[in-house]
Amino acid sequence: MATKAKQGPGKAQKKGRSSSGRTTAAGKAAAGSVQSNRYTPPIPKNAKTSPKWMGILIIALFLLGVLVVILNYAGLLPGGVNNLWLIAAIGAIFAGLLLATRYH
Repeated sequence: MATKAKQGPGKAQKKGRSSSGRTTAAGKAAAGSVQSNRYTPPIPKNAKTSPKWMGILIIALFLLGVLVVILNYAGLLPGGVNNLWLIAAIGAIFAGLLLATRYH
């Protein structure tokens, strides 16, 4: 019967991995992937920056929506408790969320 050599903790070889822990050799592309030699310039800094008012508007829309919900349930808005106020609040929060996805 052949005896196996003892391996200490953390020294076990996993299937498909080399001893360095890499799945592919350093600097080589994985099989099936395509490396491009075309240079892509970085996006200019000024193209990524949103105006300051956009961040303020996002926060204002979120706070407006929350405030309308609270005031509606407290019955402090004109017309008393009304579902139209809740729809307007959800619309304000949704508009703030849409702006937030475009903020850089």
